[in-house]
Amino acid sequence: MFSNSVFPEMKGNLGFGCMRLPMRDGKPDYDHMNAMVDAFMDAGFNYFDTARPYHGGNSEIAVRECLVKRYDRERFLLADKLTEPYFDSREDIRPFITDQLKSCGVDYFDYYLMHAQDATNYRKFQRCKAYETSAGFKDEGLIRHFGISFHDKPEVLEMILNDHPEVEFVQIQFNYLDYDSPSVESRRVYEVCVDHGVPAMVMEPVKGGNLVRLPDKADSILRGMGGGSNASYALRFAASFPGIVMVLSGMSDLQQVEDNVSAMKEFRPFSEEEFEAVRKVCGIIESQNLIQCTACRYCIEENECPESILIPDLFSAMNAHGQFHDWNSSLYYSKAVSRGHGKASDCIGCGGCEDVCPQHLPIRELLSDVSKVFDKS
Repeated sequence: MFSNSVFPEMKGNLGFGCMRLPMRDGKPDYDHMNAMVDAFMDAGFNYFDTARPYHGGNSEIAVRECLVKRYDRERFLLADKLTEPYFDSREDIRPFITDQLKSCGVDYFDYYLMHAQDATNYRKFQRCKAYETSAGFKDEGLIRHFGISFHDKPEVLEMILNDHPEVEFVQIQFNYLDYDSPSVESRRVYEVCVDHGVPAMVMEPVKGGNLVRLPDKADSILRGMGGGSNASYALRFAASFPGIVMVLSGMSDLQQVEDNVSAMKEFRPFSEEEFEAVRKVCGIIESQNLIQCTACRYCIEENECPESILIPDLFSAMNAHGQFHDWNSSLYYSKAVSRGHGKASDCIGCGGCEDVCPQHLPIRELLSDVSKVFDKS
């Protein structure tokens, strides 16, 4: 692995993703997060990742309150991101990072990423000289390492890395279900990083929880291995590739932190038997034709749905229906469309949600399928 030589400041290969924090009364639960941060740090890990869109801007503030104010700066590493909706010109970038630093309560970011790069928003980043401007912050001491997070085809990543050799690392979606997926192509994206000699960090190793909540038949395969939780297999799979320096987990409670830490503190690379087991798990999941939504919520947090449809919640209800065929899925659906939120049939087909979906899901088509199941009346 690259980590010891390229990023010696990293302790371990597990990162704390601040995208799915524990919530109370609509905001991050600081008491619960304090306990999570303490458990993570006590285990010897030190990498935290946030971004302005996470929890509507509250993730950065939670990092300040639960991490920055409670630990000496040299004890932790902090990553933040330049996100496309928050700037319209090169002149907007400096005020934005200045505000991010203030929100997080720090003088510098250890890692700063061009957020969620794909062929579409990359054009805006190019037009606004975002790469050149942000990388230049290294000379001023505002950031220490410059990279990107990426959600597109390997050919697009190849283009970006050719255009910008200053990129020091790439954060990619990488998990055993997406490894050979024709839509995500995790393996090929990873191979582009290796070909360019650029270390990779992993996001969505458990695919938004989908690799924890497995169908019964798939679950029994991993349980039969006797090597840990479903999440631990997903994390260890991602960390078993030599070009991976960090696996981020978006942890939502203390139990998840403890489980993730136990899997990664005394890290064991995947055996061939374990690789074969997750291949079987993939076959079972793919046979169910579930919607591969990770509940990242970009479709509703980076895009304002004109009908206020809670797309991830409706997809979750649809998957529950496909797996269990019980009344609970209808209950979940009803809750998702309560309090003024739109039904699946309310979709007007504008496509804004599809433009920002990291999974490149055909959301409009999928909402039509959801409507046929739940909007019969």
